[in-house]
Amino acid sequence: MIVLTGAAGFIGSCMLKKLNLEGRKNVVLVDEYSRPAKNKNLVGKDFALKIHRDIFLAFWRNNLLEVEAVIHLGARTDTTEKSTIIFDQLNLNYSKQIWQICSERQIPLIYASSAATYGLGEYGHDDEHDIVSRLQPLNPYGQSKNDFDTWALQQAQQPPFWVGLKFFNVYGPNEYHKERMASVVFHTARQIEATGAMKLFRSHKKGIADGQQSRDFIYVKDVVAVIYFLLAKRDNVPNGLYNLGTGIARTFWDLASQTFAAMDKTTDISFVDTPADIRSTYQYFTEANMRKLRAIGYHKKFYSLEEGILDYVENYLIKDRIW
Repeated sequence: MIVLTGAAGFIGSCMLKKLNLEGRKNVVLVDEYSRPAKNKNLVGKDFALKIHRDIFLAFWRNNLLEVEAVIHLGARTDTTEKSTIIFDQLNLNYSKQIWQICSERQIPLIYASSAATYGLGEYGHDDEHDIVSRLQPLNPYGQSKNDFDTWALQQAQQPPFWVGLKFFNVYGPNEYHKERMASVVFHTARQIEATGAMKLFRSHKKGIADGQQSRDFIYVKDVVAVIYFLLAKRDNVPNGLYNLGTGIARTFWDLASQTFAAMDKTTDISFVDTPADIRSTYQYFTEANMRKLRAIGYHKKFYSLEEGILDYVENYLIKDRIW
């Protein structure tokens, strides 16, 4: 049996879909299930058990004796949240308890880290362990992820196999419930539907034009494909941190204009000031160094931005479908 945390969320529910497509149905789902909009992500999917995150750890210790692996995607992901108490509870301490049980019982663990750990990119975007303690995340969310990465690397007692995946900018189906934290593809499509136009954030950094802020955008179907690859090949994969992006940065102008094209609409983009609460912590450039993942044998081609947006818009956003 596989334990999947964050199972009703964006990436978690897509991971469950991938597991189902691979014939894996003996999955224990862990999440907080109070939001109907998020629970829709589980409709039509197969699993063995659904349990609330607050009681899961005690339940696991007493009841789940034959866990094949844990895919830990549950986290507080709001980059505008300022409370370190919340992040310490949900992102750091909860993850430590999962790590400790996996270590005690020798259960493989794959968990979600984040490109938010890289901050302004002072040390590049390389997933080498020797820079982790020097990274300077720009917000409490990124700090919580880096704190756990740092802690994990210091542990003498470890799961037999563990990987922390530094997700870059993930977009795709099943993010309908994320509101402000949904991808810019999602917000562009919704603004186009409502107004026929899109307002991107203005650049507040000298030398970078409006709309030329760049991120490494990765389609969620690629993310779950990589996770499944690691799960299947874990006996031949070195433990540690791995970037998970495409390796190619694209501008927000590219992203928005491709969304217009996928919706067969004329591009109409203007700019608004970046909100004050995130302006000082805004990443203007991210691009994953993907050599490490490729070196362990993952050679599948990633969706291009054009391919991913087209699939997302045509097959999910326009039809209001989950995956």
